[in-house]
Amino acid sequence: MLQLKPLSLALILLLAHMMTETEAKAISKRHVRRDWLIIPDTIAFNIYSLVNEVSPEAAEYLFKAVQTPVILEIRNFLIKETAKLSVMAEQLGDKLSGLWKELKESTQ
Repeated sequence: MLQLKPLSLALILLLAHMMTETEAKAISKRHVRRDWLIIPDTIAFNIYSLVNEVSPEAAEYLFKAVQTPVILEIRNFLIKETAKLSVMAEQLGDKLSGLWKELKESTQ
């Protein structure tokens, strides 16, 4: 029971830190990523930052673990595939909005 309290406190602090950081950042056209891995990347960066504040040695271990070739290869594959899915979703959205406009014009 005593171990759950520090764990829950750490999770609450992590979420609070992530929420303030995400809401504080300005969104611009140049910094918008097309892939869907921005959320896991943001979470991983926030976890790394918090661990680095507590223990730089543990943060270095995390950094080295993420830089292994297997993880980098999987991450690059996921980025390529999600970028393709994003483009296809945008094209589908454009087609649906075009069909919707045609349907509205034909009923008037």
